[in-house]
Amino acid sequence: MIPAAVCFKIPESVLVIIHTPGLEVLLIERVDHPGFWQSVTGSKDAEDEPLIQSALRELQEETGIVATPAQMHDWRISNVYDIYPVWRHRYAPGVTRNTEHVFGLCVPKICAVTLNPREHTASQWLAYRDAAEKCFSPSNAEAILLLPRFMGGAD
Repeated sequence: MIPAAVCFKIPESVLVIIHTPGLEVLLIERVDHPGFWQSVTGSKDAEDEPLIQSALRELQEETGIVATPAQMHDWRISNVYDIYPVWRHRYAPGVTRNTEHVFGLCVPKICAVTLNPREHTASQWLAYRDAAEKCFSPSNAEAILLLPRFMGGAD
């Protein structure tokens, strides 16, 4: 019997900050780590997948929100960080760092979302500073704190 091919995650991902004009931010809680709140995030499905496509796909998979490329704002921020040891098994042997690209999506108002039950258990909308404090990921929190800059407002 030939073993199934092992598919490792690509160490390049997107982070999508979903927010309202009033700077409320959507956070979702991870199913595999209760208490770990985050924005939409996920790895590219293929090396040649455009980042905008990764962002749109992850947005829809994790929240049910469908957006167009024109609605998604590339913040042109990339974070390189150590992959948490608990998730390193998902990557090829020796891969310990990930590059994350930040995008923003402004929705007109707080809206209900449809979570993927395999990935997330709960969602909440919080004022951006409160959302940043609740995030377990430092790069996610830092991105949320930049939101006023991308909205043209003062911090």
